[in-house]
Amino acid sequence: MTTKKKRNTICFYGVAIVLAVIAMIPFLWMISTSFKSRGALMSIPIEWIPEEPTLDAYIKVFSKFPFAKTIGNSLFISVSYTIITLLSSSMAAFAFAKLRFPGNSLLLRCYLATMMIPTQVTMIPLFVIMNKMGLISSYASVIMPSVFRPFAVFMLVQQMRTIPNDFLDAARIDGANVFQIFGKVALPLCVPSLATLSITTFMESWNDYLWPLLMLTDKDKMTLPIALSTLNGQYATEYNVLMAGSLISMIPIILIYIIAQRQFKDGMMAGGIKG
Repeated sequence: MTTKKKRNTICFYGVAIVLAVIAMIPFLWMISTSFKSRGALMSIPIEWIPEEPTLDAYIKVFSKFPFAKTIGNSLFISVSYTIITLLSSSMAAFAFAKLRFPGNSLLLRCYLATMMIPTQVTMIPLFVIMNKMGLISSYASVIMPSVFRPFAVFMLVQQMRTIPNDFLDAARIDGANVFQIFGKVALPLCVPSLATLSITTFMESWNDYLWPLLMLTDKDKMTLPIALSTLNGQYATEYNVLMAGSLISMIPIILIYIIAQRQFKDGMMAGGIKG
């Protein structure tokens, strides 16, 4: 490696490290604040490392409301939302990519065109539908929209199109029906994209605030983002308690990403392949 290339490499990594440190500052401040007492929050200069670290904020966040139950509610909704999204979108993507029927291409274009419609536009009609079905204040009202996910279908269609038709024909010759071909041939070849979609869908559902706020009027069914919003008072906010709750809410997403980061990376690369 020449001197010029070494200098460029050093500059590249130097800038990358600086940007990474800047991006990490809010996260580090959140961790530091969660271990501070209320009196140490506004101390000048800022205590990046608390002089007297305490777990009072973590204890208090569980005493203000049934925090553990809200975590369970969010887990149930997010896991159910993710599973239904994966199932419905993968079946739709397989049909669009590998099954030939009249209007296939036109129907796919119309389906994907719905991505241009803002969520806020469909929120009121969807609320009216849920109300007429008697699903207000039920988990089903939050989970059911997962059946219709155009972006998930678009992502999986790209992956499905890369599967050689010879694989499907070989399974068909061996006597496999459409559902067996889908479950035993197509899905295993889409694991990276499914892992990526799982992480992004779980994250979206876990962090969703507005729709659960509209649907879940029962406090016993409120999700974690709604619970955290109650910590932000009108006249005063205990930031150490708020940061402790926010840090706890990030743990499931971080764990899922650590476990599936390789599949996530492969899925992002596979999803960019044009079929």
